[in-house]
Amino acid sequence: MSKKKSNNWKNREGVVYSTNQDFGYSTGESHECETLVPAQQNLKVLLDKSGRAGKQVTLVGGFVGTSVDLDSLAKMLKTKCGVGGSAKDGEILIQGDVREKVLALLIKEGYKAKRSG
Repeated sequence: MSKKKSNNWKNREGVVYSTNQDFGYSTGESHECETLVPAQQNLKVLLDKSGRAGKQVTLVGGFVGTSVDLDSLAKMLKTKCGVGGSAKDGEILIQGDVREKVLALLIKEGYKAKRSG
């Protein structure tokens, strides 16, 4: 048996062998939902410093969409604020306390955003 039959032969879950001709292996990959338009997004902007050795970060949560769109929004916020950060698991982390600036930028871009916490 050649390992090059499928690209994800190691990622199959549960079944080792099946005699069913129509059987398809499940790989457990999650499907991302489509990105909502900015007017339908309910984003929350808050300040967090727990678990970060006392450093403050601005969190933007509640984003519904693909990781590519999340990354592009995070990049726009980071460049406009002039700080670093990251985007993962539907949240954007911006270094420092820039809640007011992030909130103003999100509202200017057409997102429904509000300050939380």
